[in-house]
Amino acid sequence: MCLALITSAYATTLWQFYALFFIAGALGGGAFFAPIIALVGGWFRTGAGLAIGIASAGQAVGQGLVPYGSGYLIETVGWQGALTYLGIICAVTLVPLSFAMIDPPKQGTAAFMQGNDVVALSPRLALPALSIAVLGCCAGMAVPLIHLVPLIQIVCGVGAEAGGPLLLMLVTAIAGRVFFGRLADTIGPLRAWMLATAWQTALMLGFMLLGSLEAFWIFAVLYGFGYGGVMTGVLVSVRALTPQSRRASATGIVLAFAWLGHAAGGWQGGLTFDITGAYFWAFANATVFGLINLAIIGTIYLVLRQRTMPSG
Repeated sequence: MCLALITSAYATTLWQFYALFFIAGALGGGAFFAPIIALVGGWFRTGAGLAIGIASAGQAVGQGLVPYGSGYLIETVGWQGALTYLGIICAVTLVPLSFAMIDPPKQGTAAFMQGNDVVALSPRLALPALSIAVLGCCAGMAVPLIHLVPLIQIVCGVGAEAGGPLLLMLVTAIAGRVFFGRLADTIGPLRAWMLATAWQTALMLGFMLLGSLEAFWIFAVLYGFGYGGVMTGVLVSVRALTPQSRRASATGIVLAFAWLGHAAGGWQGGLTFDITGAYFWAFANATVFGLINLAIIGTIYLVLRQRTMPSG
């Protein structure tokens, strides 16, 4: 990823830029998250939800601060210089940190597997269900992530300051990821995921009711806290519903569907805006995606509840 970022600063055609960022995503960014989350979950026999919430909060930090910092770099040193600096920053941080990734002790892993490797739902059923659920989940959350800034610019008639509420939303999501991780330890992963998804879905159309920049600032906090908990719920639920021997690969598969959902959701938001000239249907469709996600998670929860309830 570091090399792709630095090399992209010297791209001379658009296809080169696309190819380099495909490499950066497929072999760089795409390879980070699943192993890290699986590793964190393997170290904790109890309190794994909170640990995963804290680890995934780092992604929320990056989502909020890196675009903001990149904009500053572009203004000061140009886009080529910005890509070069980002590549160097990745190299001096991610490469040394990668050597700090240590597998759990074998005895601790064995004990963990003995106590937690039995799941009530077959991975052949759980993995497809979780993948479809997260597809709808992320297709919904992608709409505010990608289209909130242009929506604010249209509604409020502002320029670069429209990025402020998005930054605040993503910073607030840090607290949401940690909170819902702890909540997953208390009430269960699926319940926490359903609550966060319901929070996000219920507030989705609220963006259509706002008419001032100040209102977007306030609403960004309310929405961002619930939105932040969704990915934590996803990750902790995958951990709970898959055996440890397949947990890393299962996390990678579910996250692949998550990124696909992000791409599809962002694309449909732009397409519906081009067709209708407004953002209402983009956010309405995002709400539908969230409801589909809720229906699937609720079904999984009910099936598990029936299978784990004592007979008689």
